[in-house]
Amino acid sequence: MAHPESAPLILFGACDRHNLGDLLFPHIAADLLAPREVVVAGLAARDLTPFGGHGVRAIGEVLRELPGAPVIHAGGELLCCDAWEAAVMLLPTEEASGVIAQYDGRPGRFDWARQVLGRDDRAPYCLGKSQSLQDGARIFLGVGGVDLDRRDAALRVEVLAKLRAADWIGVRDSLTLAHLSDAGISATLMPDPAVLTAELFGERIRERAETGEVAAVRAAFPQGWLAVQFAASLGDDATLVRIAAGLARQAAGRGIVFFRAGAAPWHDGLDVYRRAPDLFRGVDAAPTWVFESLDIWDLCALVASSAGFAGNSLHGRIVAEAFGVPVLEGIVPIGTKVAAYRESWAGRDAVAACGAAVAEWSVLLR
Repeated sequence: MAHPESAPLILFGACDRHNLGDLLFPHIAADLLAPREVVVAGLAARDLTPFGGHGVRAIGEVLRELPGAPVIHAGGELLCCDAWEAAVMLLPTEEASGVIAQYDGRPGRFDWARQVLGRDDRAPYCLGKSQSLQDGARIFLGVGGVDLDRRDAALRVEVLAKLRAADWIGVRDSLTLAHLSDAGISATLMPDPAVLTAELFGERIRERAETGEVAAVRAAFPQGWLAVQFAASLGDDATLVRIAAGLARQAAGRGIVFFRAGAAPWHDGLDVYRRAPDLFRGVDAAPTWVFESLDIWDLCALVASSAGFAGNSLHGRIVAEAFGVPVLEGIVPIGTKVAAYRESWAGRDAVAACGAAVAEWSVLLR
């Protein structure tokens, strides 16, 4: 048997679908854990390497292959993601709308999700411990659960039971921390690990800005641009007009670049962005660009090189802040998750706090 300090570690999370933060987390964790070998796992095997992510393995297979390996839950709003949502977000976009129309809001949706995922968990991105002595440490690294108090009872009971069996829990906002405290569960408040993006990958991202679609944006907008993102759920005409009016006040001769921080179902949509420039031109004549690349290093480079970020993506915001890019408030509705994170870390040294948390949980891996 391998020595514990040389045995592989399992990084587990929603890195099996396209979302900026979920694809960044394994890169960050792997860098922090080097030279330890890491195996990146999700609920399903998926190849996200075309988008700058990882070749992701199915968690069930990995746990059977590596009994006793520590499992590090790699960030994200994992505590509130139920089996139905997880299964839909793993679907190809062209299939998701039909499934949502057939099952959303109906009791049978969880039966469908169990068949798709091959798991009975209501909260499948949270791994508990079985009665087996083969289970390794369970670590939750900067996870969120701002809506945990509003989720159904079955999900809450399951999540809290799994967290009670965990060896270390780091949550990324004070609201999630309060939910766990109310349930008698101790956790550490830590920043989202993406705060380390510039520190760990700054050179790579700056070099990326010299190539590909980001370089084309730079050539098109030598006066600079605003990087703009919002979920497809904000794509009604009235909301788009309000967003356009807010951007018009901030553009000041710069371009507007719309980008997707996530392309999985229930995330961002190109169709909405393609409508947005027409509505925007009704408010102001600022030039626009619909950014098509979904590679996470292109997305980071686009935001890092911009004159300002506006959006409801938590990780778009965090990457912007990591590179000193102004976050334009009040243009795109941000929601509870982003608001809770902003309020938790405003005016604080998030990078230093993240380093302290890493020192705390990494002891469990020695």
